[in-house]
Amino acid sequence: MTSKTRALFLCTGNSARSQMGEAFLRHYASDHFEAYSAGLDPKGMNPLTVKVMSEIGLDISGQASKSVTEYLGKQLIQVLVTVCDHAEKNCPTTWPGINKKMHWSFEDPAAVEGSEEEKLQKFREVRDQIDQKIQAWLTEQSIEFKK
Repeated sequence: MTSKTRALFLCTGNSARSQMGEAFLRHYASDHFEAYSAGLDPKGMNPLTVKVMSEIGLDISGQASKSVTEYLGKQLIQVLVTVCDHAEKNCPTTWPGINKKMHWSFEDPAAVEGSEEEKLQKFREVRDQIDQKIQAWLTEQSIEFKK
């Protein structure tokens, strides 16, 4: 039996930020974590999320948008990371098994209006912020991770 910690990234739509968090944690520390993502009101994977992650060599086309109800009370989650303010405010307050809950607030790239290039720029910006936050968190935990 593995002793990996199960971590869930939670946002509203599970279309961008939480998907990125899941992918980065899986990429950097799959020896230590089982990474998942979900949304309070899943909207489906945003194609720009897939695009900007592929730009840095992470293929997330196989990930799917899921509801938090797929995990709550059904799977032991030990680390919960909310990545948007709405999810933080509306997240279930009782969640068996959680021993660490963190809130990392990132702007919703899917809410940006403008040209495709402007939208892509916001997705890249948020992607890079999530990447840096996860690397910093792993470093704080003294967890060696692959680059």
